[in-house]
Amino acid sequence: MDIDDAGLWRLWLFLALLAALSLAERLRPGPNPPQRRAQRWPAHLALVALDTLLARLVLPAGAFGAALWAQSAGVGLFNALSVGLPAWLEATMTVLLLDLAIYWQHRWLHALPWLWRMHRVHHTDTTLDASSALRFHPLEMLLSLAYKCALAIALGVDPAVMLIFEALLSSFALITHANLSLPPRLDAVLRWVLVTPAMHWIHHSNHRDEQQRNFGFHLSVWDRVFGSYAQHARDRPQVFGVEGVGVARATGVVDLLREPFLEDPPNQA
Repeated sequence: MDIDDAGLWRLWLFLALLAALSLAERLRPGPNPPQRRAQRWPAHLALVALDTLLARLVLPAGAFGAALWAQSAGVGLFNALSVGLPAWLEATMTVLLLDLAIYWQHRWLHALPWLWRMHRVHHTDTTLDASSALRFHPLEMLLSLAYKCALAIALGVDPAVMLIFEALLSSFALITHANLSLPPRLDAVLRWVLVTPAMHWIHHSNHRDEQQRNFGFHLSVWDRVFGSYAQHARDRPQVFGVEGVGVARATGVVDLLREPFLEDPPNQA
């Protein structure tokens, strides 16, 4: 599979899952506030279109292309191993290492002020649905793409595994932001291994301390290991967003593009 085919495969999977989750949210909406789709979705779709365009201009090969190059050049951890590992073991180890790296990337986005200014765009959404997974500033998306390219080369990731991991990453982002509730018993079982929507909603709280919890994307184990796991939200119903950033400042696409360059709201500096 070449780079263009890989990109199209991921795009169709992403669009199909977004459509399916959007329909499910209408049929069985979860507990989150009204979604204001007419106001939010145009800005979210414009952001993801701009993100995609810039990625194609700046790093057109993407992480999959970086993995192809690492494989052909024989560089990176797994390409340099003198003893070949079974394919299933190498793939499992790669996914675990990539997921751990994405967990720490997410923590750095909250810990470093200049990164938080970009990531704050994502957190200013005052309600959550599947489209919230599209709400990322282009600067953050470019940095994230460069980070994944560096990981692909440093680890010597198999291109097929990189493609699968990126598909999982975008799919889980849609699922964990969706306004869908799992049965409590199922949620309690799944979150021992996987990040569930209810678990990720806590991370989107407008309370600063809860924003420092539940950073995981796929696996919940990293939050448990590194002490960032939260079981329950403080408020019922939850209040989402960034304290001090109102709906008027966080709705239009121009507002979202300007957000990293505005003053920090109170208690967020």
